[in-house]
Amino acid sequence: MTCFTMDRRTDYGVGVTSKSMPKPPRDSASAPEPSSSAPSAAGAPAAPAAAVEPVDLSGLVYGRIPIENVSPSVLCGRRPATALPGEDIRIAATVYREGHDALGVTAVLRDPQGREHQRTAMSLSAPGTDRYEGWVRPDAEGEWSFTVEGWGDLYETWRHAAEVKLGVGQDVELMMDEGVVVFERAASEAERPESQRRLLGEIAEQLKDRSIPASQRFARAADRSVLEIVAASPIRSLVTSSEPLPLRVERDAAGRGAWYEFFPRSEGAVRDETTGGFRSGTFRTAAERLPAVADMGFDVLYMPPIHPIGHAHRKGPNNTLHAGPNDPGSPWAIGSEDGGHDAIHPDLGTFEDFDDFVARARELGLEVALDLALQASPDHPWVQQHPEWFTTRADGTIAYAENPPKKYQDIYPINFDNDPEGLCREVLRIVQLWISHGVRIFRVDNPHTKPLWFWEWLLDRVRKIDDGVVFLAEAFTRPAMMQGLAKAGFQQSYSYFTWRNAKWELEEYLEEVTRETAAQYRPNFFVNTPDILTSYFVEGGRPAFKIRAAIAATASPLWGMYAGYELYENVQRPGAEESIDSEKFEYRPRDFKDAEVRGDSLAPYVRRLNQLRHEHPALGDLQNLTLHPTDDDAILCFSKTKTVQGPDGDHEDTLIVVANTDPHSVRTANIELDLEALRLAPQDRAEDGTFAADELLTGESWSWGDRVWVRLDPFYEPVHIVSVRRRR
Repeated sequence: MTCFTMDRRTDYGVGVTSKSMPKPPRDSASAPEPSSSAPSAAGAPAAPAAAVEPVDLSGLVYGRIPIENVSPSVLCGRRPATALPGEDIRIAATVYREGHDALGVTAVLRDPQGREHQRTAMSLSAPGTDRYEGWVRPDAEGEWSFTVEGWGDLYETWRHAAEVKLGVGQDVELMMDEGVVVFERAASEAERPESQRRLLGEIAEQLKDRSIPASQRFARAADRSVLEIVAASPIRSLVTSSEPLPLRVERDAAGRGAWYEFFPRSEGAVRDETTGGFRSGTFRTAAERLPAVADMGFDVLYMPPIHPIGHAHRKGPNNTLHAGPNDPGSPWAIGSEDGGHDAIHPDLGTFEDFDDFVARARELGLEVALDLALQASPDHPWVQQHPEWFTTRADGTIAYAENPPKKYQDIYPINFDNDPEGLCREVLRIVQLWISHGVRIFRVDNPHTKPLWFWEWLLDRVRKIDDGVVFLAEAFTRPAMMQGLAKAGFQQSYSYFTWRNAKWELEEYLEEVTRETAAQYRPNFFVNTPDILTSYFVEGGRPAFKIRAAIAATASPLWGMYAGYELYENVQRPGAEESIDSEKFEYRPRDFKDAEVRGDSLAPYVRRLNQLRHEHPALGDLQNLTLHPTDDDAILCFSKTKTVQGPDGDHEDTLIVVANTDPHSVRTANIELDLEALRLAPQDRAEDGTFAADELLTGESWSWGDRVWVRLDPFYEPVHIVSVRRRR
């Protein structure tokens, strides 16, 4: 959707209000009123005078200073852009004006009470573009807003003109007189501190003193002290503001966090000697795995559906059509005689056991995320009680899920067109039930197969009940739908990162998610799922697991992994992009402890990555990523920088990530670092221009400059994560 940003006119410079131009008062010394009897120049009677009408400017699109295409803007402001507390948000707008006078642009952030919270100068993103960018930082949750102001820069207009004309000796004293007007205006501004007003007034008087050479008067009016004052508090005219745009600031878990997924039925599953099959794990046995998950530094523990599983058309191992008597079936085939979405599978335990599990996770600093899968097995109570909630085919049967040639006979999709109100009430009831049991994060299965209006309604309704509830969209689908789900209210989403493996693919995708779609779409960089095991891991072996984890954990504030990743599980089921013996259809108990003891686990590496995420605030923002060019087609380089406010003053947290995306070969590259993006001031560097670079994975330290050579061995350390050490 293309939308045009309206301006709110506040100063046309000609006495025109934002509503209309008032009729000008008549001056007695001006020309006389036209008269029908007054002769014309040719002696003939004059034509009757036309009625004088007021000039109404209230319906114009353009203000005195044109402001267009303000971002972030979601659906022209009908939906809010999103942010997190303490996150730096890029504000951009196209702003320009007639003529050659200097222009200033400002972003203004207002808190949920409408009070001005931050005012920041915006600068050109590239010369000649008229596109300005600036950064704002909300500090608390709530419904914020922002505007962009364009204005004439009186001081800079005068200073530039005076500098040019003094250089050629033209209109010298006239320029001094015009400077007096500018400084006297600034000195009269009541909102300025008294010390500023006094200083600016003194300069106005000095500009009038023709006994002082004009060059000296100009030098005083353009010295550092004045430049600092007008930079902080510009001398503005013709101020024009855009319409306010909404910015919803949500809790950290909406956009920051490391996710770990496991199936509770596999945690503690043991083989039954009588049947030869497995006996399911429970919430109590699964709770024994929680300390290890917390020790790896994860923030969210996500579990697939925990509800009763249907018997009809139950799938067997590796998605076979016939299940044996001991096969547990897919957790996504929800519903049996034991209940539906509001029930717990009897093998896992009771609601009391679940509450204890949630409480134990919370004690360890983990938040439990639950699956919300709006579908049903043929045995779900809904099928008998509400057949209108499904699609009936021409032969009278209920349609099961299909993605030809794939068939999912054990799952009935929901149809929202027959009884939308009934379904809305039921789904809201289910969500409220689980919220009452301590669940405030939901991973939503296949949300792209449900209408967007439903998600917009549900998520807004849940927000009114508890504005801290977070929804993750499991949507690997077309970009428009993925973006639509985000606009409808999903705080985060699975992403295409899973399939972006080559350097060029990653660069394109990182540019997209950190700049083009960041206003609403927050990508969760899951490295694998129970459904997805890409060939990159199969062919790349263990180095591939390190590479992908490091990039995911540093490039996005959200990343996740599914159990077994730390054990380098990489055998695909023939003909499918998923693991063989998929845990979706069978129990998969794993000996994580033994693997770590043997040094055969990625867990220590994952633990270090998550530790760095907690130690470095720069990794908690999405939009602060800068790509740096390298001369090797497999070496990816990006940095993240954030100004951190502390009791001893502000400091910059800057990390540089260099990754060899080729898991098979040693690669070398020259990197051209953008020192401005790293916010490296001259005092941060040695006399030769280098700075201290501390490698956070190995503990090494180097001297780096604007051009760096690296060698990355996938079988040793395929990724550098470097902290820039400041000299200040």
